[in-house]
Amino acid sequence: MLNLHLEFAQLRQEREGTACPEGTMQIQHRQFSSDNGDLVDAVVPYMGESISDGTLAKFLKNPGDSVAVDEPIAQIETDKVTIDVSSPETGVIQKFVVKEGDTVEPGNKIAVISKSGEGVIHVAPSEKTSEKTDSQPPPPAEKSVEDKQKPKVGSVPVVEKPKATSVTPPKRSATEPQLPPKDRERRVPMTRLRKRVATRLKDSQNTFALLTTFNEVDMTNLMKLRSDYKDAFVEKHGVKLGLMSGFVKAAVSGLQNQPIINAVIDGDDIIYRDYVDISIAVGTPKGLVVPVIRNAGKMNFAEIEKEINTLAKKASDGTISIDEMAGGSFTISNGGVYGSLLSTPIINPPQSAILGMHSIVSRPMVVGGNIVPRPMMYIALTYDHRLIDGREAVFFLRRIKDVVEDPRRLLLDI
Repeated sequence: MLNLHLEFAQLRQEREGTACPEGTMQIQHRQFSSDNGDLVDAVVPYMGESISDGTLAKFLKNPGDSVAVDEPIAQIETDKVTIDVSSPETGVIQKFVVKEGDTVEPGNKIAVISKSGEGVIHVAPSEKTSEKTDSQPPPPAEKSVEDKQKPKVGSVPVVEKPKATSVTPPKRSATEPQLPPKDRERRVPMTRLRKRVATRLKDSQNTFALLTTFNEVDMTNLMKLRSDYKDAFVEKHGVKLGLMSGFVKAAVSGLQNQPIINAVIDGDDIIYRDYVDISIAVGTPKGLVVPVIRNAGKMNFAEIEKEINTLAKKASDGTISIDEMAGGSFTISNGGVYGSLLSTPIINPPQSAILGMHSIVSRPMVVGGNIVPRPMMYIALTYDHRLIDGREAVFFLRRIKDVVEDPRRLLLDI
């Protein structure tokens, strides 16, 4: 019996000893939530096979804001796309556990959502006290400097002589414009997408033997075809007929006639691609993205236009996925939408060539012995000279010119 009482007393002491820490934990949790699973975590979603982490670009909500289920609360910037972090439940944002600019990985918690809205705390930054304490020491330091300068001012005749020799001020004023004033500069960190684009473009210059060849295209017939059938095209297919679909079809024809343009070097081997996936360069506020039109050789004009519109809208909205930008065997870049007259585009690795389109300008041309105005466009082909010879590059660009100037060649396959 004595042993039984001792064991009972010991067990009671252990329970009482653990009751305190458990009580404190419950009190701490009650500041942020209630029981019965009121709190849920918003975590970073899966971002793709080739993406291991990202940068939390910005929060779309603030602590205390109400959110609905699947409503975006933050955006994560990766090397390729911007991904939204959505709320897992309807409730109120209690707090954020990371800051903007932090690097996060899939599964990391970024926010706590209270389904009942209880225990929401608005945290205000308390850095003013530190700033005040930091700003207090400078005044006495300035006074000491002034006190030190006062006796020097007393020796007026000695100081005035070097001032009279105004040789150094012109030199300083001449060199000062070369140094930008700090108060007129802004330092902004590069986005992950911009870093990735910069790295890939520089790698392209360092790896490929880049060479660019040019030609010019008379856009009269393609523009007339578009003007004659634009209304009927929209009525049947529900999409406008643009010029890009004509160049995509022309590029497909050129790649089929010159397969080496569609190939790529891999070590000591050459990989010939028996498919045509056309990448379309799209400029967005966050950087350059290159969505891919899959199996463009099997698509008609309407299908190409619909796909281009869909991918361009996703790119501008930031909702394009990694799969929609992966791959691609050839790229078309249309700098003409920005007014570019001529350029030398850079290859998009691991491709071997890129076609550059430019603005359409009415220029005097000799047609049938007469000088007439024609809507002309310069086109450029940058290619990897290690793999592609000038002969194949010129023939490819010539095929683009022939098809665009006379689209009937596509129907007759000539």
